[in-house]
Amino acid sequence: MIRQNVDPSQLGYRQCVGIALFNIDGYVWVGRRVDAPSDAEGRGSWWQMPQGGIDKGEDPSKAAMRELAEETSITSARIIGESANWLRYDLPPELVGKAWKGKYRGQEQKWYAARFFGPDTEINITPARPHKAEFDAWRWVRLSDVVDLVVPFKRPVYQQVVEAFATHTRPAPLDR
Repeated sequence: MIRQNVDPSQLGYRQCVGIALFNIDGYVWVGRRVDAPSDAEGRGSWWQMPQGGIDKGEDPSKAAMRELAEETSITSARIIGESANWLRYDLPPELVGKAWKGKYRGQEQKWYAARFFGPDTEINITPARPHKAEFDAWRWVRLSDVVDLVVPFKRPVYQQVVEAFATHTRPAPLDR
């Protein structure tokens, strides 16, 4: 459904979570978004960290781990940090009224840092039904590189995530 002539100031923010998943070497996981013309966030070849909506009544940290598992099949991870605040971004004007059935002006996200302690072979971006694939490729990158990889309107939030979780880029202690 597309809502025409939507005033963004009359819309709220979609609550969701984001996960900065660090491997034991201190690199962060990113996936290349499937480029679908009807995607809520616009066309392009963009990379991002796992993120997704919070179900009604769901604890945000549980939502983060659920979204991580749904999008990557990763279950060998534990939360090691969280953002002090909820972070917001607004959609560009051309996407307001189209994304998320026209209900929201952008997203309000609680971000979590998690440590991955499984093998890379655990990662599977082809989800089980009924979920659709969010990503068509993945890789480990330096946290400082993610801002330049993400769709431009999300960059201010990603910059805050980089600053909040910079201490997690050091290799993990062996006592995981």
